[in-house]
Amino acid sequence: MKKLPKSILFTIVLAIFLTSFLLMLYYGKETFYVEKQISSQQLYDYHFALITEEVGNDYWRQIENGAKEEAAKHNVYLEYIGPRKSDNEEKLQTFDRMISSKVDGIITQGMPGERFKALVHKAVERGIEVITVDTDVPQSERQLYVGTDNYKAGFSAGQAVIKDTEGEIKVGAVVGMYDALNQQERLQGFKEAIAETDRIELVDVLESNITEIGAAEATYSLLKQHPQINALIGMSALDGLGIVQGIEEIHLGQTPYVLSFDILPQTLEMIDQGKIAATVTQYPTEMGKQAVSRMVDLQHGRKVEPLQYTGTEIIRAKDINNGEIIRKGEGS
Repeated sequence: MKKLPKSILFTIVLAIFLTSFLLMLYYGKETFYVEKQISSQQLYDYHFALITEEVGNDYWRQIENGAKEEAAKHNVYLEYIGPRKSDNEEKLQTFDRMISSKVDGIITQGMPGERFKALVHKAVERGIEVITVDTDVPQSERQLYVGTDNYKAGFSAGQAVIKDTEGEIKVGAVVGMYDALNQQERLQGFKEAIAETDRIELVDVLESNITEIGAAEATYSLLKQHPQINALIGMSALDGLGIVQGIEEIHLGQTPYVLSFDILPQTLEMIDQGKIAATVTQYPTEMGKQAVSRMVDLQHGRKVEPLQYTGTEIIRAKDINNGEIIRKGEGS
């Protein structure tokens, strides 16, 4: 059999290759187009973004759980997103990215500074509803706030210290972050409550950076710098746990009075064990539910009240059994 010239053989191989390549491109394009059509189908009625203070935070997980439960009732796709560790710059970037993604609504913790207000304005201009949760920025164009009345919660904490203690009390406070609006409001409420009596004084305030170890370090420093401190209050969810750890590390002769915020399981256990005297309970799961429910109302053009407070209570050992709340505490 006579061999084909190399030039003809090369042409045949090239033609086969080009034909295969073109067919691959064509069918690949068709496949991509079908996949794109499928992915762009309206599987959900709305797409909301919930921007967390930090992913993995137990308190914010409760907000997420409530939000997801409510979202499922309304055929809403809820995107839970945020920094691994609390970082305002990253949260602001995420906020901007969600606006660019053209979501239907954004639920976010209020943040200090003009940039946050500018981003809320940008979202509203583009027809995206914004709800603040946990921390409010009433000077912004957000549609409403869902969460604790933080000033009132701080005031209740101060009243609890007055009720639970006797004699001269020197208080050391641990806050999550100095610039967090909710922490500032709680601290202000606390100060104004204890101002009603001459026997209680706030000695110093340190921040925990919203970590248990940070709260332990802050507690250690407070007790070292101010040995007269005989009461400690933690203003964010992990602060109470860290305060107990800090007290145990310093080996004091007499344990200070401790008041915390929130009802994480570990906090309830420590109240049951007598390591924490009381805690200001919030309702993060309810915050998540109400935020999504009100966002759906906004999508339908329904009128909503700008302030949706979820309430707080003071929980003490008498309200707990085996790490579980058995009855409601004192309302606030």
